[in-house]
Amino acid sequence: DVSGNGLTNELPPSMGNLSSLTTLHLQNNHLSGTLDVLQNLPLRDLNVENNMFSGTIPQKLLSVPNFSLPSPSYSDVLSPPLAPATKADGPSAYQVLGSRRKEKKSKITWIAGLLVVGLVALVLCLFMSRRCRRRLSEKLTNRRSKGMDNVLVDTHTKDKSFKKPFTQVQKVPKEVVLHPIGEDSLRSNVIMEQGMDHSSNTTRLDEKRSPPEAPPTTPVPAERIVADPIVTYLTPRENASAVIDFAKSFTVASLQQYTNSFAPESFIGEGTLGSVYRAQLPDGKVLGVKKLDKAASGRLNDRQFLELVSSILKLHHENIVELIGYCHEHGQRLLVYNYCSNGMLTEALSVDDEINKKLSWNARMHLALQAAKALEYLHEVCQPPVVHGNFTSANVLLDDDLAVQVSDCGLAPLLPSNVFTQLQSSGYGAPELELGNYSWQSDVYSFGVVMLELLTGRKANDRLRPRGEQYLVRWAFSQLHDIDALSRMVDPSLAGAYPTKSLSRLADIVSLCIQPEPEFRPPMSEIVQKLLRMIQRDL
Repeated sequence: DVSGNGLTNELPPSMGNLSSLTTLHLQNNHLSGTLDVLQNLPLRDLNVENNMFSGTIPQKLLSVPNFSLPSPSYSDVLSPPLAPATKADGPSAYQVLGSRRKEKKSKITWIAGLLVVGLVALVLCLFMSRRCRRRLSEKLTNRRSKGMDNVLVDTHTKDKSFKKPFTQVQKVPKEVVLHPIGEDSLRSNVIMEQGMDHSSNTTRLDEKRSPPEAPPTTPVPAERIVADPIVTYLTPRENASAVIDFAKSFTVASLQQYTNSFAPESFIGEGTLGSVYRAQLPDGKVLGVKKLDKAASGRLNDRQFLELVSSILKLHHENIVELIGYCHEHGQRLLVYNYCSNGMLTEALSVDDEINKKLSWNARMHLALQAAKALEYLHEVCQPPVVHGNFTSANVLLDDDLAVQVSDCGLAPLLPSNVFTQLQSSGYGAPELELGNYSWQSDVYSFGVVMLELLTGRKANDRLRPRGEQYLVRWAFSQLHDIDALSRMVDPSLAGAYPTKSLSRLADIVSLCIQPEPEFRPPMSEIVQKLLRMIQRDL
């Protein structure tokens, strides 16, 4: 298996002498030339996808039981086309591919037509729904004018530049649950709005005001509520005020001032979604500003971005970085967080010697426990659950007290389409990502990789190490239940200062987390309990 190694040039003639070779994976390289050198090998499994081969496919290779044909672009790189190796009575491989492409195009045409019809029907339904809702609201407004002031309350402020969303509510005893209504809701398979008790988000009624002139109002009781926000269609600037009224809205000018115009000395690092800068407010408070790049920013429209901010603002946990505010103007989208002065865990383990000296065995176990609690909160406390989608040691930040603050929570809808490939190449991606599947079990796998980093002091993928040791999971997995090998794996900077029984228990937990089959990985609540018991036994 030499796939994905950036190989170039033609296949060497000497490969034709590998008479015992039955499996050959060459995909995802930059190989060129013909495949003739392979035609006499006893191959049963051959994959040559995503290369730059030219010429015809030898007839013998077409009989390989498990032959992954080159992509259709294979035939486009012939310059000039080579003559076929042998003549055949039936159609050539490329004729077969061409016919398949025609069939695929016809299917795509039918599917596109159905999608257009469905889209038109959806637009009509939405239009009729809005009209019905407007008529109902007009009836409610008329009822209010007849003396039902106890049912309807105006939620507008006097300042028209700052409009709050209108909500339809019903009383419940304890919780606040927000359910966005509209065609632009966030991708529900990755992140959804939270169903937790956030008393700061409830509507408080201090006085009754006269009804607004334009949009209709809806009933709001003076206690905790279940709200279904029906946000009117506003301009982007009005939306920023209407959807989120409980977060600080920064201007681009103010953030430029606080970051010294995003100067290099304010630059903290580059992440998957953009750059992070250090910002200092006039009162001395330091914040972290994530400036989303164009690709990440372009994945959501204005409405979806504000809904995303609203969802993140509901995440409250002592081990999750708190979102302070946002900026949404002049085509810029920025997120403002609390600042974590001791940086990323990955740097603390391999770069920052001063912090590394403070990371004793007990300190590392507490960091693992705190990170586990953060993921437990996302997976099992938040309703519906939130999947992180990009859990790495670079997203485990350390505050002034060396406590864990997990970053990028709730930002999964902004992740690029190739995030699975990036996670796997960085060493944090679970095996099921190859099939395009990501779930909370995938977060558990990534957490297991971070625990391995805490145990060994190594990076998840270190190209500077020998080939067999570059990917941390591959190198460590088989050694986790060998006590002698396990002892040699421990970070040398600990100088042997760790309990042997604790080491063995940690290895068991890590082994569960990085199981190849996702169904065998435990939920984060179980991992939290295992870490708690291990730490308590060491006291």
